[in-house]
Amino acid sequence: MRAHEAGILHAEGYGAAPQWLPFPTDVMELLPQLWPSNVARDASGVLSIAGIPVTDIARDFGTAAYVVDEDDFRSRARAFRDDFTAPFAAVAGADVYYAGKAFLCTAVARWIMEEGLNLDTCSGGELAVAQRVGFPAERVALHGNNKSVPELRQALEYGIGRIVVDSFDEIDRVARLASELGVTAPVMVRVTVGVEAHTHEFIATAHEDQKFGFSLAGGQARAAIDAIVAKGESLRLLGLHSHIGSQIFDTSGFEIAARRLVALHTEVADEHGIAMPEMDLGGGYGIAYTSEHEPLTPGQLGTQMAELVDRELKEFRDGHPQATLPRISIEPGRAIAGPSAFTLYEIGTVKDVEVSSGVRSYVSVDGGMSDNVRTALYGADYSCTLAGRRSDAEPRLVRVVGRHCESGDIVVMDEYLPGDIVPGDLIAVPGTGAYCRSLSNQYNHTPRPPVLAVRDGVARVIVRRETIEDLLALDVDEPSPSQEVR
Repeated sequence: MRAHEAGILHAEGYGAAPQWLPFPTDVMELLPQLWPSNVARDASGVLSIAGIPVTDIARDFGTAAYVVDEDDFRSRARAFRDDFTAPFAAVAGADVYYAGKAFLCTAVARWIMEEGLNLDTCSGGELAVAQRVGFPAERVALHGNNKSVPELRQALEYGIGRIVVDSFDEIDRVARLASELGVTAPVMVRVTVGVEAHTHEFIATAHEDQKFGFSLAGGQARAAIDAIVAKGESLRLLGLHSHIGSQIFDTSGFEIAARRLVALHTEVADEHGIAMPEMDLGGGYGIAYTSEHEPLTPGQLGTQMAELVDRELKEFRDGHPQATLPRISIEPGRAIAGPSAFTLYEIGTVKDVEVSSGVRSYVSVDGGMSDNVRTALYGADYSCTLAGRRSDAEPRLVRVVGRHCESGDIVVMDEYLPGDIVPGDLIAVPGTGAYCRSLSNQYNHTPRPPVLAVRDGVARVIVRRETIEDLLALDVDEPSPSQEVR
């Protein structure tokens, strides 16, 4: 787009559809890669999930609402458990940790546990969810760049399977707590491998200038390993960990990360005589939010990553024939939870605004950045569709916005919807199962939506809708000194 001296709002082409969004031949068509597997549209145009029309969901549970296809969620978990790990059988095996930060509640923790995945947590609250459902402690990990003493104590008393240490302060903190509790803490070292993932800067996590991990290039990662080995009575070194970013669509970055981790793994084996039993390559696997995205399947990811890991481990195998190869682990969250859900909204207003390219239609819904802040936070793209009826009207380009007092409160930046949409219509936004409820907030004192799980024609609440009473429950309403009764 050509720059304009008066700013982008005056630039030639402003307001037009992005290049990746074609004019639809059928505005009611559902692109299967965007939706949970049990979503369909009937002859009257009404969207349904696992046999339940969204009109019934809106009537019985209200809007806005997150709607999860439980079978779809479970099948994606099983695909990582089976299809991803199968190619690693010829290497050293692989484990899958569901990244709870994507979306976690007690029901989801049970699904993950029942499907045989491990669980990755990032706080004492996420740990508490695991404990609430009786998740086996040895299958749980704890991440975080600033874990508190109470959180670390909680993890060690729980008997956690791994703590991913992130600083020298934390190494000392974990060792001190482990000694106090009379346990040996299993730890992995988070290594900043210097890989620039092709993603938004706020979700690229392996370059040097950010808060996570120990720098490989600067020597801090090696120094952290030495510090852990020196505390052998209280710390057990499991292996190395890296995470290169999020919403990644190819494995080239993982190949570089694996190469650098294997080189460090080899150095530790040579210097300390320790063949660390584990190596974690993190998560970040992308999903289709719009028609422009083409994610790899878990089977494709597993095949490609097993090949690159096997290739990088060849030199280590040749130089250490008696050593045990590290077992690989990964941490998908978005790739399981994201496509399994959509958010159901009701339209409140439709407003046409003149822009340089003509007219933009603003469609306001009964949610927004309080239930999906990703668009405002880092420019995430979404799709949407008319969900409650059929329409044969000509498509028009719209911007779906929320109800909050911010001009950046945008849910879907650009999408084609039927030209006859009106207040009261239902629309559904797919791909909202990850980082929407987890990042939700109460801006403008807005209660957060419920999370509904749908399976075999039955919908149930797994996280209830917040109420105004919930919002006010934490207020300490004490009189000011001048109002006190004496």
